[in-house]
Amino acid sequence: MLRWRGLEATPGDLGRTVVTIGMYDGVHRGHQKLIGAAVARARAMRRPSLLLTFDPHPSEVVRPGSHPAILTSMDRKAELVAELGVDAMCVLPFTTEFMRLSPESFTHTVLVEHLHAAEVVVGENFTYGHKAAGTVATLRAEGRRFGFAVEGIPLAEDASDEGEVTISSTYIRACVAAGDMVSAARALGRPHRVDGIVVRGDRRGRDMGYPTANVESPPFTAIPADGVYAGHLVTRDPRSGASRERFPAAISVGSNPTFQGSRRTVEAFVLDYDGDLYGEHVGIEFVERLRPMAAFPDVDALLVAMAKDVVDTRQVLGMPPTV
Repeated sequence: MLRWRGLEATPGDLGRTVVTIGMYDGVHRGHQKLIGAAVARARAMRRPSLLLTFDPHPSEVVRPGSHPAILTSMDRKAELVAELGVDAMCVLPFTTEFMRLSPESFTHTVLVEHLHAAEVVVGENFTYGHKAAGTVATLRAEGRRFGFAVEGIPLAEDASDEGEVTISSTYIRACVAAGDMVSAARALGRPHRVDGIVVRGDRRGRDMGYPTANVESPPFTAIPADGVYAGHLVTRDPRSGASRERFPAAISVGSNPTFQGSRRTVEAFVLDYDGDLYGEHVGIEFVERLRPMAAFPDVDALLVAMAKDVVDTRQVLGMPPTV
């Protein structure tokens, strides 16, 4: 998949494209439906499919201090949309100047002049331009003027105990914040993942017989609620961000209350693994919450709980128990 940042870097030989636009944070099942429609349309037209996304999140520019928790890093987003068959991805810096573009200026400058859109595929609730004044209806009108078609895709829904829930990044962020990884995975179509780099911690886990990978993630990453989780650690290519090997892991999120910790960390004890992960780019996948974080009266009690966490992790992941 081709990938670039900024309109000026758009390759000159793309020809006319089928464009889909959005933050696509999480690349969840609703996004997959929309992106799939764009890819299918592009293939039918024998044109490249192009995903236009933004960095930073528009909310932070429109309302500084309101940056939402991010479900997917830009590298992970690129990996996921490439798996869906997207041919090209343009990351557009979202600035105050860009925010002030009128809907017509956005259409002409971005979609016509630089991306050469033959068709635009968006969600039926899509808005664009200054103060979100542009809608699918205005985009269709501008498409008739500038010579591109527009398709609005209905939002995807998911059945839950509370009834039908519209699948959205906001809903998934709420699931993650509550530690409900099963509901998050159902909406995402895969486990929620936190990407980062393994850094040196206090080595307390190693001293207790449970060496952990301490994962430092970028600012605004959507970290699940404090607790212990069953999941996986995925190694990543440091240059492309592409996923490589995947290992089962018991994962701790919190501030180590037994030792009066104050800094919130994500640590993964990789099962049946003997290697050095320091400096590695990794992803931590959260499958299911095993228990809340707790302060234990002593180290022995903590070790008993950790041993049970490993047993429970094996069970959740369908692994055979250790002999």
